[in-house]
Formats: sequence, structure tokens, C-alpha cells
Amino acid sequence: MKTRPSLVPALTLISLSIASHYALAARNKGNVPIVSPECVNEQVCKDKGLFTNPFEEPLVTGEFPDQDNTNITNPLNNYPDNGKCEENEDGVLKCKPAAGSLALLNDGRILYFNALEGTENVEYNALLEIGSAIVNDQTRVLTMKNGNASWIAPSPVDAGANPDGNDSETLIGDISGFLGDPIDIDLGTDDDRTNNDGALFCADLVGLPNGELMAVGGTDYYHEPGVNTELLGQPINFGLSELEGLKNSRIFNPDDNSWRKTGDMNFGRWYPSAISLANGNVLVASGVTKLVKPVYLTRPETSGRNVTVTETYDTSCGEWTENGALAERSLPLYPRLHLLPNGHVFYNGGGQAFNPFGQGYDQALWNIVAAYDPRSQTWADLGFAGLPLHLSEAGVSDLTSLLNITNSEADESLKGLLSGLTEEFIANPFDALAPIIDDPYKLADVQSVLGAGFRGSTFSMMMPLKPDENGNYNKAEFLTAGGVLTGVAATSPGLYLGTNLARIDSVTIEGERMLYDSRSTGGLAQGRWYGTGVLLPTGEVLVVSGADRDEVVLPGTGFPILEAELFDPETETFRKVAKQNRPRTYHNSAALLPDGSVLIGGHAPINTAYAYSVTLPGFSPNDGRDPSFEIYKPPYMFGERPSIRTGAKSVHVGERFRVGLKNSDASATKMNTRIESAVLVRRTNITHLIDGDQRSVELPIVRHRSGRIVLQMPTQQAVVPPGDYMLFVNARDDEGNLVPSESKAITVTGALSALCQ
Repeated sequence: MKTRPSLVPALTLISLSIASHYALAARNKGNVPIVSPECVNEQVCKDKGLFTNPFEEPLVTGEFPDQDNTNITNPLNNYPDNGKCEENEDGVLKCKPAAGSLALLNDGRILYFNALEGTENVEYNALLEIGSAIVNDQTRVLTMKNGNASWIAPSPVDAGANPDGNDSETLIGDISGFLGDPIDIDLGTDDDRTNNDGALFCADLVGLPNGELMAVGGTDYYHEPGVNTELLGQPINFGLSELEGLKNSRIFNPDDNSWRKTGDMNFGRWYPSAISLANGNVLVASGVTKLVKPVYLTRPETSGRNVTVTETYDTSCGEWTENGALAERSLPLYPRLHLLPNGHVFYNGGGQAFNPFGQGYDQALWNIVAAYDPRSQTWADLGFAGLPLHLSEAGVSDLTSLLNITNSEADESLKGLLSGLTEEFIANPFDALAPIIDDPYKLADVQSVLGAGFRGSTFSMMMPLKPDENGNYNKAEFLTAGGVLTGVAATSPGLYLGTNLARIDSVTIEGERMLYDSRSTGGLAQGRWYGTGVLLPTGEVLVVSGADRDEVVLPGTGFPILEAELFDPETETFRKVAKQNRPRTYHNSAALLPDGSVLIGGHAPINTAYAYSVTLPGFSPNDGRDPSFEIYKPPYMFGERPSIRTGAKSVHVGERFRVGLKNSDASATKMNTRIESAVLVRRTNITHLIDGDQRSVELPIVRHRSGRIVLQMPTQQAVVPPGDYMLFVNARDDEGNLVPSESKAITVTGALSALCQ
């Protein structure tokens, strides 16, 4: 194995084309048993649930190809358990991928892809080496069936973007021979390599109406400035690493496990958010084109901030279109976006922090929650995150749009009228808003009590959408818990330590009006940074993984949180449940499975203290990524459950449809007679705690008989945008607890509209 330190890092030896290697064919690896520990105390399992033992993809030794990428000598039925990585003859480590991003396919399989692949080959300092050490991230498809797990590698394994390199937006040109022969200085190394120009790391996943998945954005790595030369016959490749956002969009087809490219965005985006619209098209917002040096010579007015231009993808022709000047908005990286029942896109005052240097000089505006109207292509400010006030009633609903310096369509006279408020707001948002609300407390104190303002590295969970007495869905609520609080005007990096504060924000739709409100809930048991939330069919929210502090500020110095928590929507409080097996802090993921259990995976940390991978005693494991998974079985899986026998394979808005119940025995019949709700749950597509498609929709039961129920679909397409869902029914057990069935796959169809001709 390689040792540290060595005289010269062998970073440029990572010249293997992993993509070409795996593009030969999708091949099975498995079966690996999924083992649940025995439930020793049934009552404890009913109270806290249970985690299975961890399981992971087998490591097949000898898989490295020869130079023509065709010589794979080891048979795939050889699965020695020899760790996370293997080393080739040049000392380069190749490691199993971890589920940094994860999506549930319509057939129950799991697509996932890696994060920060190649960081295990950093020898001294990640800031100076990852521009060359990192390679394109691998993808996998996981199948769990009959208590076993198996894996295949899609084709191409890295999703296939930019095989000839990316058209990087560099600032510094090449200077060769600056110090004379044989030492050459190459201040821009963006063209030196092609196997890290199309990384899926920091792309966002979104579901398409036809069951395919799209990955938007990603990462191009290089050094700028950098040194690419030889010393004593050994390669040297150091420099200031740059992470540039990609314009690429890639589509995964679950039918043949293949990736293909679709239309490019107009802007490179690293950490963007993508969300399905009511008509099946996709909105993308934010991201940054250059993370470390956000200076753009061709667009100098956009320097020093994230991408403000929003774009819409037309699923009918595979093209992206800019939405215009009034659709621009300054947003954090990975802004928390949700589709409201009226078709508007809600920004919930959350995003990623700390992101050196993915901040913006106008980041104080990230405190303002807002809604985007795809029809008028405009934003409306709704309120200050976490505070019960209505900006529309205060006459400042266009504040954020007016403050966008690249907005050429704003009314100059209106800008003048609001300039005073603008200056005051930027300087101290809380004092500026104090006259607007009827509250005896100082707003600066309110933040520490309520957790108001922008929240970094937190989940934002849309709670179940429920119809009113007329069958309309006119209110949406969102749970935010954990993350890091902010310094109001300095939203990034935030306050470092994880918070336990939680709140529920709501948007009430009254015709053309949208009213924003917020209330505090019970808090988490402890402060939790980067905890992943999963909405269960019962309306409860499971929170797993994370650390007690921001592990991007100083990687490897957080304490992992292993105890999961459940949020009760009736009492609006959290309680501790079972303890997961593996610490999973940065780049963790989780998804609701069709049987009502939850798959937990991920953990791909940045090199410790931005140096090299080492685990500090007592802190989070930082010796590379964790490729394992484990499954959480919630309390409702230990006892009688209702059961679905048959159901429609596809439904349309406004339609009524029947669901057959399975009365296989007396207990099933009893639970089926107690069914009181049915929910459609959108399949998970999660990256960095976010899933813009996430939603659970309660359907009215219009008829209930012993062997079947009849359900009513919403008439509003934005409540159930077209795509793949799971249908659950919920019944009450003898203790009064809500218990879900296993789900049936169902596709919601809709009238799709086109942007292009």
C-alpha cells in the first residue's frame, strides 16, 4: 500500500478510464444477504423500530483493466471481503462508490452515484491536489429482493459527460517554459485531463414524467493556477483546485440501465436545484459556475454571486430555455424548492452553508422566502423566513427582484422609492422589518428563539398535502429542522454548530394571493447538521445521520449522530428511536422504500481539515467514503398492517379509481376495515438533503367496502405532477397508531406542454 509522506505525489498516475472499463456491459454483483438482527423485545421494536445490519457491494479484486481497458481477468463470482478499496500496481486506489445521491426507480431498484471520487489518493493537501486527484464519479443500480442485495454498473458508469474534456471558463492562460527547460509552469491545467471533467458530484436529480431520471449540472475539476511538470522523472501536479459547474444534463433510462446526454443548460451550475413543474417540465435555479473564483470575464456583472438566471427544461424536445430577467433571483446553493398546489415554486429560506466560496455579496436576501410563477416568469416575496409576517401586505413583495443588479426590466422609479428600505434592509433586516409585525420581542432575539432567517444545511420537508371540504388543496406546510443558524446578513458560513430548532412554515393560497406564516415546533433531541429527513406514509418524519457541527467548515472534526428521531405531526414533537449502525455525516442519503421501510446510505467526507484522509480519534470517520447501506424498519412494521391486493397502474388528475384490498386472514381483514386514509408518495430523488419532487398527497376515500376502496384524484395537476408514485393506505391499530400498508406502484399522467416548436 502507498505510504505517506512520499517524495513526490503520484497524482497524475490516475489515468485509467473507469468509464470505458465499465461501459463494456452492465454486470451483476451479488447476492449479498440483508440481515436484520433479531427483535429481542417486541415492544421496543414497536416503540423504536430496528436497523438492519450494514450491507455493501462486494469488492472484486483484479478489476483494473490493462491499458486498452479490455483485460478484466477476475470472475465476477469471486467476492472477497477485503475492504473499501483496492490498489493498482501504480499505487492508485480505486474504491467502491457511496450513495451521495440516490433515486428510487419505479421497479423498486435504487440508482445511486458517488461523491468526491478519488479523494483517497490525496497525499498532502486536498486544496492543492483534488484538481488532479479526483476522477468522475461512478454510478450503480442496487436491487434488493428476497432478502438479498445485488449491484450492476450502468453504461457508461460515469454517466458519460465530456469525454473530450469540458469547455472550462478559466481566468488564467497558459505560460509554458517560464522557468526554462525542463520545468514548465502551466497556470491553467483545465485541459490536462479528461477523466474528471464530467463528474456527477454536486449534480441534482429530478424525475421525469416517463419514469426516467435526469441529473443536472455537476463538476469539472482542475488547478488554476497550477503546476504540471516533472521533477527527477516523477510527475508533479499541484495548484489551487477549482470546481467548475457543468452545463450538462444527463438522463438515466431504467429500462436498459443506460445514461445519455440531453440538452445543455445555458449556464454551468455546481450545486443547482431542479424541480418538476405541473406540466412535467423542469425548473433549475442557482448553482455556481466557479466555486473558488467566481469571476466571469465575459459576464463581469454576474461575478461574486451564484447563478441568478433560472432555466426551464422542455421534456418534449430536450432543450433548456432561459426564463427572462424577472425570473432571476439570488439564491443559495441547493436552494430548498417545492412545488405549491397552484403551480408556483416555493423557496423556503434554506440552502447549503458553508460553501467556500459559494456565497454572494447579496446573500442577506436569502432570508426572504418567495414563490416563482412559471406562467408570468416572475418572483413574489412572501415573508422573512421563520417569522409570521406578510411582505405582500407590507408593500415590498418585489424587493428581491428590484435588488437584482442584472434585472434590466425593473422600474427605475420604483427602485428609487424603495432604495431607503433596501439599504436599511441589507444593513439590518431585523430592524428594518420590526415596524411590520405586531410582536413585543426584538427580531434579533427572535432568531435565537425561533430559528428565524436563512437556515443552512437543513432538510425542508413538504408535509402531506390534504384536501379541504371541497376537495381543493389550498395549503402547504413545510418542516425545517436542524442545520445551522445564520448571522442574518452573513448567511454563509452560518454559526458552525448544529441547531436543534425546528419550525413549520405554511403557504395558504387564496385565489391569486399567497400568505406565508411560520410557527415553532418541538426541537430535535440535539443539534444536528446535515440530518436527512424522510416523510413516512403516516405523515411522520424520520431524521437520520448528520453531525453535531458543520463538517465542511473543518472536515473530520464533527461528532456523528447515530440515534434516529421521529417527528409526530399530531404533537409536533420529536422523539428518539433506534440507533443506526454506521456514522454518516457529509453526503449521506435516505429514501422511503415500497414496503414502508427506509434505506439509509452515503457518507463521503472531504479530506480531514482539507489535508488528507485520516480519522481523528473520537470524531467522524474520515478515512474515505462508506459504500454500505442499512435499512430502518419503523415501529409500524412490527404488527398487523392493512394490505393492498390490486390497483390502477396509472391514473389521471380528477379521476376516481378502485383499489382492491387483500383479506388474506382475519388480522388483515380487521386492519382493512380500519383504513382511514390513502396517500400518493412521490418516489425519492435525493441529493444533499433535498428532493424537489418530494411530496405526499392524501386522497379522499369516496367509497369503502370490505374488499375495496374508491379514491378521488386531485383536479389540480400541480398537486400531483406527472411521474412515478407509490400508493399506501393507512389504518389504525389497537393502540390507535397509524399503520401503512406496503405500497403499489402507480404512475400519474397529465397533459404535458412544450416550450419549443
